[in-house]
Amino acid sequence: MTDRVALTNMRFDGKHGVLEQEQTTAQPFEVDAELVLDLRPAGRSDDISLTVDYRDVFRICRDAVEGPSFRLIEALAETIAGRILAEFAGAGVSEVVVRVRKPKVALPGRLDAASVEIRRRADEPGRPAPR
Repeated sequence: MTDRVALTNMRFDGKHGVLEQEQTTAQPFEVDAELVLDLRPAGRSDDISLTVDYRDVFRICRDAVEGPSFRLIEALAETIAGRILAEFAGAGVSEVVVRVRKPKVALPGRLDAASVEIRRRADEPGRPAPR
């Protein structure tokens, strides 16, 4: 399947990181989410009930970033992916790609961002429940 719904560069403030200051002071995070599903039914009918609603994907990402702290952006990305797959299981989402970028990293040099990208499939065995 090559059809995708993508939300790119969503921006939220969250308290994630291994340093104590990162756990107490909000900082910016950027999130991309790509959902793989068959878009033909929605494209042919112009019916939103046959696809995923961008607002729901945005809400899942916002709630994860603005919610309880994670030490690792890997854990944040994993949580977002799990929630998307769980919420849209009935909509036919077979795969999700989540990218999380942390543009303000406490390192002794310049960089645009630290980031992770994960790809998860709905049919993966042993997929953990979303937190």
